[in-house]
Amino acid sequence: MRKRTIALAIAAALALAGGTWYASLDKETRALIAAMPTDRDVLSWSLSQRDAAFRAMDRLPVLAKAHEITPASSPLPLPAGKPLAVPGIDQYMAGQRAAGLVILQDGKVRLEKYGLGFDATGRWTSFSVAKSFTSTLVGAAIQDGFIKSLDDKVSQYVPDLRGSAYDDVSVRQLLTMSSGVKWNEDYEDPKADVALFNNAKPDPGVDATVSYMRKLPRAHPAGEVWHYNTGETNLIGVLVSSAVKKPLAQYLQEKVWQPAGMEAKATWLLGPTGHEIAGCCLQAATRDFARFGLFVLANGTGRDGMAVVPADWFAQAAVKQKDIGDPGKGYGFQWWTYDDGSVAAQGIFGQGIFIDPKRKLVIASNANWTRATEGPEPAAREAFYKQVQALVDAGQ
Repeated sequence: MRKRTIALAIAAALALAGGTWYASLDKETRALIAAMPTDRDVLSWSLSQRDAAFRAMDRLPVLAKAHEITPASSPLPLPAGKPLAVPGIDQYMAGQRAAGLVILQDGKVRLEKYGLGFDATGRWTSFSVAKSFTSTLVGAAIQDGFIKSLDDKVSQYVPDLRGSAYDDVSVRQLLTMSSGVKWNEDYEDPKADVALFNNAKPDPGVDATVSYMRKLPRAHPAGEVWHYNTGETNLIGVLVSSAVKKPLAQYLQEKVWQPAGMEAKATWLLGPTGHEIAGCCLQAATRDFARFGLFVLANGTGRDGMAVVPADWFAQAAVKQKDIGDPGKGYGFQWWTYDDGSVAAQGIFGQGIFIDPKRKLVIASNANWTRATEGPEPAAREAFYKQVQALVDAGQ
């Protein structure tokens, strides 16, 4: 698979320019190249375009600007554990259009499966799973003294937001998506903010996200209403990189990727003005997404025993801070929370990391759902999490 994706990267770029070599490529690679999108609007891509692109986002000619994240020199081992027999697993994988599924318990691999022609050596995009990584970097920046308090105003760290609705918004309110600033996150509305903001022309000398967000009006008083807003996670990324004076990818490498013992290189896509798209687009191996779950279970302690985040960070970040109108669930600091103590990072089209501290359980999954969030797949994944929990409780 890795050789094919490398060939795909080269071929996709050359295919746009033409070439007689194309006919000599293997059938699968030709099919992937033919499906590659040539526009930046992910939400408008067809199913076959997404199948091809989600494993190669950092190699698409239309999206190829990304920062690399170097893995640990000595990866965290993931030894085999007792195989977990999940009834109906093949049907579940097919129904999810799953590319990768890794289930860990007590740090051991109990189930690992792949689909859609993907495998353990490839990188799949994260979408909003990246939000939980970005949140963790806020904790690291507090631990390192770069961010003084979650109650600091956002504009203290991002001066270009001064005079906007974000003058009244704290770092904590950004993390909990309770800024009160007006925003449309409808993935099926081409005129929604989430579809427009990455492609809007930035003001001269201003980060693209900041340029768009500082023009938005206020809808509610800050801190009162939870409202999902990907643009604000991008602001968090700008805030962190401004505070630590490093690219977000470099800080992730130093504070998470290497301390957690990640095995493979990752990449983080860049926006039009060069900042990482903090609310999206971290490309990594499914096993390394699972290792991030282990890092959270270790309370953000690296393999060297050093604490990357404050001791109480995940006690705040991974518990319900805001009610989201869904019984039994809530929202923390860029984490989806469950009242049983579990927590999840979730991205559109089926990306996820589910972490259950009580059972020392991590479920990392990548997929290409039929729709971003509105199809039958989300409910099926929730049922799968409960099925796995029940199997673990039964001693399976």
